[in-house]
Amino acid sequence: MTIALRLAWAVLLASGAVAAQSTGQSGTQAQSTSGPQKTFEQRRKDAAQGDAKAQSTLGAIYAQGQGVPQDSKEAAKWIRLAAEQGFVEAQDSLALYYQIGIGVERDRTEAVRWFRKAAEQGDAFAQGSLGQIYREGDGVPQDYIESAKWYRLAAEQGNAGAQYNLGHMYADGRGVPQDDKEAVRLYRLAAEQGDAIARVNLGFMSYEGRGVAQNYKEAVKWYRLAAEQGYASGQFNLGQMYADGQGVPQDFKESVKWFRLAADQGNAIAQYSLGRMYTLGQGVPQDYVQAHLWFNLAGAGGLAEGPKGRDTVAAQMTPAQIAEAQRLAREWKPTKTK
Repeated sequence: MTIALRLAWAVLLASGAVAAQSTGQSGTQAQSTSGPQKTFEQRRKDAAQGDAKAQSTLGAIYAQGQGVPQDSKEAAKWIRLAAEQGFVEAQDSLALYYQIGIGVERDRTEAVRWFRKAAEQGDAFAQGSLGQIYREGDGVPQDYIESAKWYRLAAEQGNAGAQYNLGHMYADGRGVPQDDKEAVRLYRLAAEQGDAIARVNLGFMSYEGRGVAQNYKEAVKWYRLAAEQGYASGQFNLGQMYADGQGVPQDFKESVKWFRLAADQGNAIAQYSLGRMYTLGQGVPQDYVQAHLWFNLAGAGGLAEGPKGRDTVAAQMTPAQIAEAQRLAREWKPTKTK
C-alpha cells in the first residue's frame, strides 16, 4: 500500500467510513440513518467530554481539513484519545500515522503496538496489516509464521487482501507448508471479491496447472477480469495469451491492444513485447521508430532485454529515425500505475 493510500485509509478509519462499508452501507448511508448531522462545535464538545467516536471523527475532520484548517498534529491528538479508549478505528488510524509519520514522529514500533491492539479486538484490517509487517520485517523481526497467523485471522473474516497474501505464502511455502491447492482456494476467495492481483495469480495457476488442472481458457478468464480492472499484469498476460493463441484464437491485433494498455502504465515486459510486435509487424504495421521507443522504455524500466532489442532495431534505422525515437522516449509519461 502506498503512503498516499495509507493516509487515505487513516482518514477513512478515523471517520468510521470503512466500518460502515463493511456492513454493505456507504459512509453517507450509514450517517443518514443516525439522525441529523452534528455541527463541528457539537462534535468538539462531545470529544472534549470523552466520547471516543466523536474524538475519532474530530481527528478525521482535522486530517481532511473539513471546515477547519488541515492539521495533522491536531488530528493525531484526537485520534490518540479515542484509541486509548479502545476505539478500534482510531487504533488503526493511529497505527497508520506512526507507520507513515503523519502528525507524529515516524515510529514503526508504535505502529505495531497500535495495530496489535486493534487486531486483538478482531479487526481484520489490523490483522492483515500485522501480517504484512511480519512478512516484511517492518519494525519487528521478519517472521513468516507470525505473518501467516495474522493473515489467516483476517482471511477468515473475508479480507480479500489477506486471502491473497496467505494464498501467496502457501504457493511459496513461507510460514506454512507449500500447498498449491490451498493457494488456489485462497486466491479464488480473493478473486471472487474482485481482487485484481489474486485474479492474475489464479490465472497463472490455471495456466501452469498448479493446484488445479491446466486450463488455458480458465487462465484467460481470470486474466481478462484483472485486465478489465486496469491491472497491468493482467493486461500483459491476456495480451500474451492472444499472441500465443492459448485459450483464445491467435489474434495479434488484440494482443497489441492489451500489451499497449499495460505498456502505457509502465509495465516493462509489456513495453518489450510491444516493441517486438512493431519490429515484426504483428498486429501493427512494422515501425522501427515505435519499436526503438518501446524497447528503450523497457530498458529504462529495468528489463535487460530492452537495450538489446533497441540496439538491434537501431542498426536498421537512419540517424533521424533514432533521434525521433529518442525524443518520443524522453517525452513519454505513464498513464497510471497498477
